[in-house]
Amino acid sequence: MTRESSLARIKTSILTFIPLNMRSIFSSGFFAVLLTLPLMGDPQSDEPDIVRAEPFVHPGLLHSQEDLAFTRSKLTEQSEPWQTAWTALCQSEQSSLDYTPRPRAHVIRGARNNPDQGSSDFTQDGGAAYNHALQWALSGKKAHAEKAMEILNAWSFTLESIGGHDAKLLVGMDGVIYCNAAELIRHSDADWPAEEQARFERMLREIFYPLIKDFYPSANGNWDAAMIQTMLAMGVFLDDRPMFERALHYFRAGEGNGAVNNYLNEFGQCQESGRDQLHVQMGLGFLGVACEIAWKQGVDLYGFSNNRLATGFEYTAKYNLGEEVPFKRFRSYQGRYDYSEISDRGRGRFRPIYERIVHHYTKRRDLELPWSVKVAEQQRPEGAHEQHASWGTLTSFGVPLTDEVTP
Repeated sequence: MTRESSLARIKTSILTFIPLNMRSIFSSGFFAVLLTLPLMGDPQSDEPDIVRAEPFVHPGLLHSQEDLAFTRSKLTEQSEPWQTAWTALCQSEQSSLDYTPRPRAHVIRGARNNPDQGSSDFTQDGGAAYNHALQWALSGKKAHAEKAMEILNAWSFTLESIGGHDAKLLVGMDGVIYCNAAELIRHSDADWPAEEQARFERMLREIFYPLIKDFYPSANGNWDAAMIQTMLAMGVFLDDRPMFERALHYFRAGEGNGAVNNYLNEFGQCQESGRDQLHVQMGLGFLGVACEIAWKQGVDLYGFSNNRLATGFEYTAKYNLGEEVPFKRFRSYQGRYDYSEISDRGRGRFRPIYERIVHHYTKRRDLELPWSVKVAEQQRPEGAHEQHASWGTLTSFGVPLTDEVTP
């Protein structure tokens, strides 16, 4: 083991046992020196990111083989809350075997989805493909695998372009969901023909990736966050290490509003907290998905910058549960957005993004997230939303712990 990897492991181990609200105590002496040692990809480091040589784990986006086996065992036992969560998935309109995809050759999503020329169809079909792939993975019913493949193939054999003001956002939000569906199908005995897989790969490389590869630094941070999650997912699915590393680097050290330390300040206020609470939760949810994908590949983004993402979730959960939180004026990257006070628009309306976060920080890392836990408990079983790869209770609650990660 190299000196650098040893220090990284020591740093990660120490951070694991320091509560979020105690980090300031360790700001001098030995701990300050140790905890600020630069890690690979850390923005404090002058060293360039290093492309790893390890093969990707498959399936390795939001669900591992071990995760799926655990959930299947709970469904066999008809245990709660998994059984109720499973029933909700199966009863979703997008989970029906009668679902019919609506592919378009040319999709246009304008500002705030106006005009909507196939963009809502693209979103809905992605969610349906994921629902069917997940039902296949958990039930073994081949009809769901066939329906997922039908939807994935319909788009990959039809789509030629995605355009409009919100094209980057659309691919960022939905690309990760298509990739999760495809990952579950490809790495199973669903018998997805090679030529159909190749068409799907072409869609990712030739249509999706050119739109998101340079992110959108000056947009509200949920845009960058959306593109980070999809770029990570594409990198894994395509076994494209440079693509994966590009997204990792932007999460840690990107110039735009969606890089985690630009999106969330030291006490958890979000770049969009002065905008409205639903967009805040969009961005947090996207970054949470990015962290889970990286975790499945042995990289700990959750813990980056002293668990900055957890601090952001706690701040947002607390405010949306009716409590007061601090706020300081926030000017975004290049000064495009300037918020002087927190917004109560959408306050108290929760997105299905908390279960996976609570599982990671409270179970894997034994940290206290009282406000996020409260939201997760209120929302359980966590459902779905068209902008989030969800069903968090079904797929994240109680899953076995793993700890084979690097910072």
